Amino acid sequence: MVTAAGGAGAPGGTSAVEEAGAVDVVELEVPADPAYLSVLRTATAGLAARLDLTIDEIEDLRIAVDEACALVLGPQPLDGSGERHAVEAQPAPGSSGGGEAAARQAPPVLRARFELAGTGMRVEVSGPARTLPGRESFAWAVLDALVGGLDTGRDELGRHCIRLRHDGPGRGD
Repeated sequence: MVTAAGGAGAPGGTSAVEEAGAVDVVELEVPADPAYLSVLRTATAGLAARLDLTIDEIEDLRIAVDEACALVLGPQPLDGSGERHAVEAQPAPGSSGGGEAAARQAPPVLRARFELAGTGMRVEVSGPARTLPGRESFAWAVLDALVGGLDTGRDELGRHCIRLRHDGPGRGD
């Protein structure tokens, strides 16, 4: 699913995105499978290029979104078979997680929401991970070094989400 719209800023700290006024919003939803991370990396680079960022800043955002997506996908089993393993579906908040309801549940998805305004960008990614690694992990150190703002929370479905912010050319870190 891909949607795009103009609208108001999202919750969080004040940034170039909020100060610019009008916000373009692009949302992408792909299957929760590492094979689709390339779609989100490409979208990130394309949208970041619209902000007049340097090649290095675009690459930093691309890597940050990729790392955040990997975190919200959760651990991927490796059994040496060379086959891709899909992430298991989680019960919806408030459901028992069993029986027919679980069988009818939609497959897990990875969602990315990009907000662009002026020279700033905000990205929120959410996925089926049951937990996120501790903030002292290497993955968080990488994310923190690549973006101007980093936050975690829950999306509207109660899933873990990671929010990244870049405030514009020369102001990302």
